[in-house]
Amino acid sequence: QVQLVESGGGLAQAGGSLRLSCAASGCTFGNCNMGWYRQAPGKEREFVASITWRGDSTNYADSVKGRFTISGNNDKSTVYLQMNSLKPEDTAIYYCNVRRISTGYDYWGQGTQVTVSS
Repeated sequence: QVQLVESGGGLAQAGGSLRLSCAASGCTFGNCNMGWYRQAPGKEREFVASITWRGDSTNYADSVKGRFTISGNNDKSTVYLQMNSLKPEDTAIYYCNVRRISTGYDYWGQGTQVTVSS
């Protein structure tokens, strides 16, 4: 059973920074890829960033490229999302995502609220 525990959300001013963390149990970087999605009020959940289990490949949504950085700590089975130059449109609930490589099955965290004020 995979369990994900997210932390690090909160309130920031435009131009500020926040760092999200997601600790995964039951799925390590050896058998899972990890990433982040977000859902703003009234909108569909959208992809933000992902990182392969080797940590050798990352992918970002165009809206966050150059501002957000995804990284992973294999020893701790933890993935991070460093968010810089935040904008009000980044306001959303951010969800950690883990995808088991062998099955393609997705696991989701409980979500953490990020609010950016102008």
